[in-house]
Amino acid sequence: MKSFRRELWFQTETRRQLINITPDVQECLEASGVQEGLLLCNAMHITASVFINDDESGLHSDFDVWLEKLAPEKPYSQYQHNGYEDNADAHLKRSVMGREVVVAITAGKLDFGPWEQIFYGEFDGKRNKRVLVKIIGD
Repeated sequence: MKSFRRELWFQTETRRQLINITPDVQECLEASGVQEGLLLCNAMHITASVFINDDESGLHSDFDVWLEKLAPEKPYSQYQHNGYEDNADAHLKRSVMGREVVVAITAGKLDFGPWEQIFYGEFDGKRNKRVLVKIIGD
């Protein structure tokens, strides 16, 4: 069985942003040489997310609006966590969107359903953050 590990690094220019990382993940899969197995992709920061959904701008806007209604950034004083950092909302948004995805690998390809893509969701950006890609299989 083969094992492959790579970190992908991102720095967003805005506090919240969704990035389609499917091409980066596919590049990792190709580099791994794995034909049959599993791929784990997870955010390595508690205020970021990795999830699977459609790459459609209207949906991305809907996510932003919905998440902001669930856990609004401001006023900062509404959160007990805020003090040293004003990012309690980002922790909550990550909890809703999830930490990781696992994707089956079949015949050397990500075994997706129609329209599925992998996204990195940043909720407290403007600094370097990383995503782990771990692949195991034959």
